[in-house]
Amino acid sequence: MIDPTAPWVLDVHDFRRAGEFKRVHRVVPAPAGIANPVIEVPPGADMKLDLTLESVIDGVLVTADLTFPTVGFCSRCLEPLAETLDSPFSELYLWVEPEQVDPDDDPLPLVQGGLIDLSGAIRDAVVLALPLAPVCGADCGGLCPTCGIKLADNPGHDHVQDDPRWAALKALQLPPDVGEDSTMGDT
Repeated sequence: MIDPTAPWVLDVHDFRRAGEFKRVHRVVPAPAGIANPVIEVPPGADMKLDLTLESVIDGVLVTADLTFPTVGFCSRCLEPLAETLDSPFSELYLWVEPEQVDPDDDPLPLVQGGLIDLSGAIRDAVVLALPLAPVCGADCGGLCPTCGIKLADNPGHDHVQDDPRWAALKALQLPPDVGEDSTMGDT
């Protein structure tokens, strides 16, 4: 059963005439657990919702723009980062009772008791908007793969390593006149 007092729930019981629409603006606290291994939406952070609800023949079409803060770590240099992201989503909530839904069909969300629970759609939209490899900047050099030092702090940092496949050639000493053709200059 849907909790009508939850911030993610919209009351649409009087919204049945096709063609009607309304706009709703809300700021709701982010639930826990919206994250991937390197970035997350802090639990309780303000998520801004700009919603358009449109009554259609089969239900209520919800179109939204979400704005939410994120915190995490740069996937290249591991520095902390915080940014605000946007994510749109659109979801149709059907005007049918749960017992009327065919269990073999791909389930669509339902209007239940005149209420719409946006939490699932919002969670899906936000998780899909989170970058899998966030970076602190497009020019982030990351960390040195040999010693782990941050390359942005040490421009020109390098570890000169000879390729072991060429070690035998390095030991080879050529006479000083190799490569000089003495007959070329005598014409």
